[in-house]
Amino acid sequence: LYIHFIFKESDAMKISYDQETDSLYIRLVDGYHECRTLRLNDEIALNIGADEVLVGVEILDAKEVLGSGQLPQVVLENIPFKIVSTAA
Repeated sequence: LYIHFIFKESDAMKISYDQETDSLYIRLVDGYHECRTLRLNDEIALNIGADEVLVGVEILDAKEVLGSGQLPQVVLENIPFKIVSTAA
């Protein structure tokens, strides 16, 4: 199984968290993509688009899966970024 991750300068990785469903989605490629879903386990699924490009990662029960009941701090190293919006 080969999955390609193509990151273009114009693409922006987006991470969204839904507190009501405790789900986290990491969108790696902008725009609409028809995807197939590859389930890694009950909580984690990969959305794979055309040419086996990894479009996004869905994590259910995110607090439990990612750690001690709290979402972990994210550290970006050597990655230029801008903050588009913040939750209150």
